[in-house]
Amino acid sequence: MTTLRAAPRTAQKARGDIEPPRGTRQRSLLRTAGGQFVLWAYAAIAFGPLLLVLIGSLRSNAEILQAPVGLPSSFDLSNYTRAWQTASISTYFVNSLTVTCASVALCVSVSAMAAYALSRWKFRGRALLAAFFLSGLMIPAKLGLLPVFYMFQSMGLIDSRIGLVLLYAASGIPFSIFVIMGFMRGLPGELEEAARIDGAHEGRLFVSVVLPLMRPALAVATVFQFAPTWNDFFYPLVLLRSGDKYTVPVGLTRFFGEFAADRGTLFAGLVIALVPLAVVFALATKQIVAGLTAGMSR
Repeated sequence: MTTLRAAPRTAQKARGDIEPPRGTRQRSLLRTAGGQFVLWAYAAIAFGPLLLVLIGSLRSNAEILQAPVGLPSSFDLSNYTRAWQTASISTYFVNSLTVTCASVALCVSVSAMAAYALSRWKFRGRALLAAFFLSGLMIPAKLGLLPVFYMFQSMGLIDSRIGLVLLYAASGIPFSIFVIMGFMRGLPGELEEAARIDGAHEGRLFVSVVLPLMRPALAVATVFQFAPTWNDFFYPLVLLRSGDKYTVPVGLTRFFGEFAADRGTLFAGLVIALVPLAVVFALATKQIVAGLTAGMSR
């Protein structure tokens, strides 16, 4: 009988040793709830202005002047039609899309090849070359504006979209190489050795074996190059002269000056400018998370 009564007490004691004290659990729940509250508060603060712009783009100018904050009386898309057709947002949008996509494609492709060579090939001066590329992370690109301006002027690239593409691609290469090299160091080299044994040359190996493995790092580099290029206001303002070559950020300033009283149309232009960024982030979120978590685990 003594043995039968002792067994539950022993099991109870074991369970008590495993379970954390009640005070510890309460503190853990409080920390979790506090962290979630801070994150939700930050999300509300960050999303609030976007929501106001979206609602304002659906309201008439009279409604906005009467009550700056409020819901639209009717679902009206005339502001978007006016912004796209009358205010030349369509021209600025196409210019931004052309410059951004071309510069991102050039930057990421060059960075992927350079990062592969610096990570896998062994040659004299490799460390010095890698340091040269990565040193661009320590120098703000806008400090070189004056030399770049004179160089572009001598090359005939002022007021040229090609000049913007080359400038954005070159300025994004150091960070892209840094991201892709960090990812490449964690990839096993056995697949590449097996492809070489099968007779694959370096070009075939890079395209068929390495690039598919690089997809998370390429997604991270693409997004981090796409967003600042699309949003950049400084370089197009300095290097472009013709209004029909302006990008969206510069075009919105002209639009604001010309249609200062038409706030609904201005809000519609801002929403249109946000659409490509939202699409890129939505499509690349999964790859970005995979690339960042892979980089942290390695």
